[in-house]
Amino acid sequence: MGSMRRTGHPELEEMTLTGVMAALGDPIRVGLVRVLADGAERGWGELRAPVAKSTLSHHLRILRDAGLTRTRKEGTRCYVTLRREDLQERFPGLLPAVLAAADVEDVGRHVGLATTSPTS
Repeated sequence: MGSMRRTGHPELEEMTLTGVMAALGDPIRVGLVRVLADGAERGWGELRAPVAKSTLSHHLRILRDAGLTRTRKEGTRCYVTLRREDLQERFPGLLPAVLAAADVEDVGRHVGLATTSPTS
């Protein structure tokens, strides 16, 4: 760790089970993974959660740092996608199991997509 600043996404071999599981230990983050599970790239502004924007940003950073998501910047906007294939390759069956359990227990149900895109 030391002085190395993490600015990117972990490579496949850098993803750890404990890191992924810790990232999935919060209902908001599980909800974000559920929303992103359709494979679509979403703008951060499209994501709706019952938390402040700064808190949502924190949750998205934790998911990215664990390797669950990939974030892409375009100008001032940020877009996020679920790293489904990478997760399947690194931890076969983990994501489908997590999504199925989250569905059964309705974990993260308060997280969704904005009904209208904010335009100003």
